[in-house]
Amino acid sequence: MTLYERYLTGETEAVYADIEKLGDDALRSRHYPEVEKVLIETFERVAFNLDVIYKELLAINYLFKTKFDYNSERPLVKPLANTDELLTKLDKAMIPFGFVPQSLKTFYKIVGACNFAWDYDTNENFIWNCADPIQIMSLDDLVSYVAGEDGIFELTEGFENDGVAALQLSADYLHKDNISGGMAYSLKLTDKPSVDGQFLNEEHNTTFINYLRICFDNCGFSRITDPENGNDYQAFFDKVEPQLKRI
Repeated sequence: MTLYERYLTGETEAVYADIEKLGDDALRSRHYPEVEKVLIETFERVAFNLDVIYKELLAINYLFKTKFDYNSERPLVKPLANTDELLTKLDKAMIPFGFVPQSLKTFYKIVGACNFAWDYDTNENFIWNCADPIQIMSLDDLVSYVAGEDGIFELTEGFENDGVAALQLSADYLHKDNISGGMAYSLKLTDKPSVDGQFLNEEHNTTFINYLRICFDNCGFSRITDPENGNDYQAFFDKVEPQLKRI
């Protein structure tokens, strides 16, 4: 079977392990059409899962932010009309520092953005403590943040992770709970074009796609099951888990 066929039969993690083994060849003409089909399927599932979780959170009166100054504050943002233009601008800005992994580009083309953080400005009584709701910055805000007027990357404070250039995509779990926390979760730029990349500063020490997988394994909240937090999540899981698609 092809990589795509194997992915459809449920070998989701094994397929990405094999894509990683391909190395540079994964982006060459012999393999990339198949790899691209897997990426598209993956992020179509990501978009589906986010829609499910969002709907179920609304059903339990989860407190999303309702007043927005930026797209990144919205719970869900579908792909922007100028996504291709913004991705081109992002790539240009990153030229001196590295490459944006294809996984993030596909996320922005198919998913858009998400922010399932609780609106603590309205109510500090969180439904779940330190649960780490999924949050990926909107592409327009990301480009605005990292590119100057001339489209050249501005290496502002926080965009280097111990000397490693990376794109900040999410607050850490403490900041999401209005607690002074650590560095933002960031996708590491790669030294050559790549399918996926390391997701830095997040406790699982994994790739961007696997981080999303962990989030969906936990119904959108990667730390919700930590026993130290005493979260009562089982009823929500029982309703949501059966609806989600494996990525």
